[in-house]
Amino acid sequence: MKYILAIDQSTSGTKALLFDSVGDLIARSDLPHRQIILNDGWVEHDPDEIYQNVLGVVKDVIRKSGIDQDEIVGVGISNQRETVMAWDNRTGEPVYNAIVWQCSRAEKICEQLYEKAETIRTATGLPLSPYFSAAKAAWIVENVEGVREKAENGNINCGTMDSWVVYKLTNGRSFKTDYSNASRTQLFNITSLEWDKEVCKIFGVEKLCLPEVCDSNANFGMTDFNGLLKAPIPIHGVLGDSHGALCGQGCHKVGMTKTTYGTGSSVMMNIGEKPVLSEKGVVTSLAWGIDGKVTYVLEGNINYTGAVMKWVVDDLGLIDSPKMSGKIAFEANPEDTTYLVPAFTGLGAPYWDSKAKAIICGMTRNTGRAEIVRAAEECIGYQITDILTIMSEEAGVPLRELRVDGGPTRDKYLMQFQSDMLGIPVRVPAIEELSGVGPAYLAGIAMGVYDSLVFERLERISFTPQMSDETRAKRYSGWKEAVRLVLSK
Repeated sequence: MKYILAIDQSTSGTKALLFDSVGDLIARSDLPHRQIILNDGWVEHDPDEIYQNVLGVVKDVIRKSGIDQDEIVGVGISNQRETVMAWDNRTGEPVYNAIVWQCSRAEKICEQLYEKAETIRTATGLPLSPYFSAAKAAWIVENVEGVREKAENGNINCGTMDSWVVYKLTNGRSFKTDYSNASRTQLFNITSLEWDKEVCKIFGVEKLCLPEVCDSNANFGMTDFNGLLKAPIPIHGVLGDSHGALCGQGCHKVGMTKTTYGTGSSVMMNIGEKPVLSEKGVVTSLAWGIDGKVTYVLEGNINYTGAVMKWVVDDLGLIDSPKMSGKIAFEANPEDTTYLVPAFTGLGAPYWDSKAKAIICGMTRNTGRAEIVRAAEECIGYQITDILTIMSEEAGVPLRELRVDGGPTRDKYLMQFQSDMLGIPVRVPAIEELSGVGPAYLAGIAMGVYDSLVFERLERISFTPQMSDETRAKRYSGWKEAVRLVLSK
């Protein structure tokens, strides 16, 4: 028997997933890491904690499975994207915590570069925003003592979490990233497929050492997980988590679309081998590079989806667990007109307004717990509808179905509401861990363990539209009006 290991390093924690020789998930292990929230709302992660968690979950998943560790032949990695960090390449030590994709600390840097926004967007496919890695890297250079001087001497590596994990797992021998992660940094030219010298100079990070960019199914180096395995195995697949889910969902043809519901959400549409630059607020990225050929996507990113329900639980105390939200939403008064716009750290696609503030509106005297919980649930579906509507228009491709993944897809109310708002089937796979499936299957195919048919093995549950066109239009119109109230411009 041969096994493929996947590491899914996400915003909230790290998972190890073990797949057998036919692609079935046989064991998983999870460890959370600290969310370091500073007083001004900045969000950081401890890179060393994350690396130790990688080692911890791999050790634990082998223990749980009871397999012979010598039968693990390869590993794939998926990772939280846009989160960026820098480290001294002589010592391998971080110079600062990882700055998380949610963090808006680089907003002023972006404001100062406003005149260069179109140059940046044309090269990278991304609108100028503190959401992406580039401005965060610029903040590190400008604000962390000694970094600028070390960078001038070529001593600072700067990369996303995949680069850090690969670097550590290979004992510093490999400093690489893949096309999917590179395309989300706002430093990579998605047409010439190289780090863009002009854009790097605009952000003031041209002296940083950036990783080698490889195909997503390339060999990223060998690892024995710090001596855990008897012999090193290859890291043979790396994808940003949302790209991993697109790949794992089998969205390999033009027009196929998926949404990953997590802390935030990523909505992606495969648009094939040629980029389409959006004029309406979604972005163009690289889905992956496989065997020397790249595939492009349109993508919209939402800062708060699953995180909205966490807020409802932890801060409002309206329910004890996010798992209760769907049940409570079903109890709400169907005539209630409450909307929640979760602009806690601004709004992402398609609005890109980092100054927008959150709001609850449309309440009546009869609005209570169930109605507010339902509004929190529904804001997730509304935001995703915003993005998919624009994608379909700009790509000139009709939406036929939406493939979804992530923990919130277990919520029947949310999935039905999503289908109702879009007017198309929503298809939920039996397995949640799609972010890890993509790189695991890529690694397995590269090593001859699987063939491409492995992507067709997923079983799915379908939700189909039940809402009338009139009700859908009325509800969605109310959402657009609520959004208008929070926009700063």
